[in-house]
Amino acid sequence: MGVRGGGAVGLLVVFGVVSLAAVGLGAWVCAASGVPTGSWLRNLIAWGVGAVLAAGLAFAGGRPLSLGVALFAAPIGLAASFLNPDQEGVHRWIDAGPLHVNVAMLLLPAAVVALAGLARDRLWPWAVVLGAAALLFMQPDASQALALAVAAGLVAVMTVRPLGARLTILALLAAMAAVAWFRPDPLESVPEVEGLVGLAFKASPIAGAGVLALLAAVTAAPPLTVRVNDATLRAASWGLGACFLVWAVAPWLGAFPVPFAGIGMSPIVGAWLGVGLLAGMVRSHRPGRIG
Repeated sequence: MGVRGGGAVGLLVVFGVVSLAAVGLGAWVCAASGVPTGSWLRNLIAWGVGAVLAAGLAFAGGRPLSLGVALFAAPIGLAASFLNPDQEGVHRWIDAGPLHVNVAMLLLPAAVVALAGLARDRLWPWAVVLGAAALLFMQPDASQALALAVAAGLVAVMTVRPLGARLTILALLAAMAAVAWFRPDPLESVPEVEGLVGLAFKASPIAGAGVLALLAAVTAAPPLTVRVNDATLRAASWGLGACFLVWAVAPWLGAFPVPFAGIGMSPIVGAWLGVGLLAGMVRSHRPGRIG
């Protein structure tokens, strides 16, 4: 396998190891805290499903069509959440049979990667992203609005050349993220979802420190393993890492899910989709262009 393929495999392996460790430690914390087996077992199943999907994207993704699908899926999915019954006025989920899907956490990682692959010398992808940001404000979901603003803002800094366009995009993203924090969010914290870090420290200080360390490792995995000297791939990997970073920090700012370790399949599968699409971009890389 050549350098490009090796880079993609390295990304999948490194992310797979650290994310599985985070999911596994979270499952142990939940089991030790009396959370029903069916709840934390679904996280492990989601990790396996996500890994298979990511492997498929690594071989089939990275082309303009797959990037476009990933980008447009975010606002379409977010809009579809309004067709689902709300929870105390909040629209963040779509019910698919027994699954309760957090749309933003499922679709945003791949959308950020796709944005980096499509945004160079194009403005229309930014209109799609700003539409997604507006829908996150309407849901409301301040944590995901912030994640999208930080990740997409970093992509803008790294890819958008005209200073005026870059500043305009950054201002609009920042404004939408800021106003999202002023929307009332009545949902209460659930210990095994939003309060998992506290549960981990209660179970064992070592487990608590381990959860924090593994969340940091998951965040660092994309930018530190994608070493191809290409501006687009750097923007995609750093944007994806920024999305994961905000996910990890958000539970400290409000009642937002702890990714990977907390109960919730959507961020696990969603992160894998973003990593798989990024791996596909690495495999299809040609110097100076993506797609």
